[in-house]
Amino acid sequence: MEQILMNLVAGAIGGNAAGKASPSFDIGTIGNTIAGLVGGGVLGQLIPVLLPAISAAAMGGNLSIGGIVTNLISGGAGGAILTAIIGAIKNKASA
Repeated sequence: MEQILMNLVAGAIGGNAAGKASPSFDIGTIGNTIAGLVGGGVLGQLIPVLLPAISAAAMGGNLSIGGIVTNLISGGAGGAILTAIIGAIKNKASA
């Protein structure tokens, strides 16, 4: 449960960072947050499945520094990526 929460929070932060970093990706604060939450949750769940070593560390039951950092990076990256994709599509469609 802690891993999912970390992924969601990091995703929301990553989504807002991506939206504010580039005006072409910005879909508003609420849009950036929602896209970031979804992206962080999805990518945060996919990374441990695709990389078994990370999954083994996460399943160990201990919140190690490596597991926390991995969750934060994957969640933040997922949030930023999904926000950038949605922002690019939205802004291209409105142009």
